[in-house]
Amino acid sequence: MEERPRNSDRPARPSNGRPSSRSSSSRPASSSRPQSRDERPARGGRPDRAGATRQVSQGREVSDPRGFRPAPQERDQSRIRPRIFEPDIPEDVTGEELEKSVRAELLSLSAENAKVVARHMVCVNLYMDIDPELSHKHAVAAAHHAGRLAVVRETAGYAAYRAGHYEIALKELRASNRISGDVSMWPVMADCERGLGNPLKALNLAGSDEVKRLAKPEEIEMRIVASGARRDLGEFDAAVVTLQCKELKNESEDWAFRLRYAYADALEAAGRKDEAREWFAKCADLDPDEETDALERSQK
Repeated sequence: MEERPRNSDRPARPSNGRPSSRSSSSRPASSSRPQSRDERPARGGRPDRAGATRQVSQGREVSDPRGFRPAPQERDQSRIRPRIFEPDIPEDVTGEELEKSVRAELLSLSAENAKVVARHMVCVNLYMDIDPELSHKHAVAAAHHAGRLAVVRETAGYAAYRAGHYEIALKELRASNRISGDVSMWPVMADCERGLGNPLKALNLAGSDEVKRLAKPEEIEMRIVASGARRDLGEFDAAVVTLQCKELKNESEDWAFRLRYAYADALEAAGRKDEAREWFAKCADLDPDEETDALERSQK
């Protein structure tokens, strides 16, 4: 095996980066005499090469033949995924309590992660009415583990909305809409804008093309939100007109009493007291469980 040449036998590196010929005829005259130890190139190459040095007393960063290495840059903290608070999950919650259609959307996750997300989502529903803030925390934890799934972001948005965190709710619902294209949450997004003091933005959502794609229940909810936005702007008569639609005659759908209640409330805000009492009474007819105070207000 050919013996590797010693440092003193290595050719000087020409400017084109390729080694020069080793024939004696191509060597400069000065190379014919032996070089003293101090005249020899450093082990890293030519001594005049940028970064090369023999000042080993100054430490590795200076003596490294690869040249000076800058100090490592600090990692961009904005790109580090922060740790979050994860609320405790009751031991009897398994995740199997979720609807099959929702569990099916979690199949893209690992089995272990899917179970954690499912259990948090069950807790969202479990605490929705009794502790909205805890429900919201479970939703945040679920979204932390499965932020690319529309159903998880939508759940987080609704939980934030019920807890009064309107800015967070908007962020989550917009993310869900971008992922899935579903517009069913449009009325809630508009109401979030109202909650943030942006009635004009709420009206812009109510007048967007997406509203044409809403199912009837969501369409009614959007009317109610738009009417409220008009009232926020002091446009009380316009708030009444917004709710004047043929659906006021409906007596069978779940949304019918909500529409009547909103209409009666708008009439009262506009100073039309007698008409308001009439419509509160019509609302009470469809609200036997007294989910609203329509009966009481109809008697004032």
